[in-house]
Amino acid sequence: MTNFGKISCTARYLPEKVVTNDDLAKILATSDEWIRSRTGIEKRHVVTDENTSDMCIKVAQQLIRKSGINAEQLDFILVATMSPDYTTPSVACQVQGVIGAKQAIAFDISAACSGFVYGLSVAEKFIRTGSQYGLVIGGETFSKLLDWQDRSTAVLFGDGAAGILVEAQDTPSILREKLAADGIRNQSLTAGFQANKSPFFDEKSESSYYLKMIGRDIFDFALRDVVSNIQEVVGEEKESIDYFLLHQANERIIEKISKKLKVPREKFLTNMSNYGNTSAASIPILLDEAVENGKIQLGSNQKIVFTGYGGGLTWGSMLLTL
Repeated sequence: MTNFGKISCTARYLPEKVVTNDDLAKILATSDEWIRSRTGIEKRHVVTDENTSDMCIKVAQQLIRKSGINAEQLDFILVATMSPDYTTPSVACQVQGVIGAKQAIAFDISAACSGFVYGLSVAEKFIRTGSQYGLVIGGETFSKLLDWQDRSTAVLFGDGAAGILVEAQDTPSILREKLAADGIRNQSLTAGFQANKSPFFDEKSESSYYLKMIGRDIFDFALRDVVSNIQEVVGEEKESIDYFLLHQANERIIEKISKKLKVPREKFLTNMSNYGNTSAASIPILLDEAVENGKIQLGSNQKIVFTGYGGGLTWGSMLLTL
């Protein structure tokens, strides 16, 4: 018998320190009005003594506690991140070790702000081939990737982590999905380039660790490719969708996507005003908040769309029932 994956539990973790737009105005040539009017962001959480693995471990521990399962029942742990602690070990392996998930395979997914949607797609395939339980976590420590003198990027991002428990059931939950990538446009958003300092490497290059983004390219990409992607996944079911949970990059992007799709703005949940852009963590943070405040109820068969988009370029949408 073929099983299918369902989301049975959600959790999130945000660092304690909150940095407001006014705080940033003290170190950058910017203002609360400038940031808020262009992005919808008012504040964000920033780590002071934690890294990506620390936040993801806290999310995993919450999921284990809230669901009541034993960590040794987990078959897989997937962490979507573009800001891991190390190149290796993966954040997922660090999580696996700390929570004692001895039976779980573990690896990271690098798909930038699409990472959570990519991760959930992979998780569904594991469930269909025999796995019973697994974690999908999105976690980012963007504060270490930012040039804090560059107001075009420093004001946009925040740190945080969130995730889900995926477990097997005998009826489909993910009704349709469409993932995509375009490496030709890979320079629209880059971060973490490490120059090769080998004495045998001929080409001279310099490390460029900080995040760089061509904002106009990402904006146009979202309004063209991402809108088309959502339309393809939703099809004729647009009216029946309860909520759209899109990557939380920019309030103006959400508003324009809503208009292009001719879907009421209130169906697009947002929380970027409180967290900024948390990349792979943004959709699961939004989901956990919506579950907590009762807008989304797991097991209710509400129809939801997840859409991620970001560096790579990568993007993708899922239509699912919760």
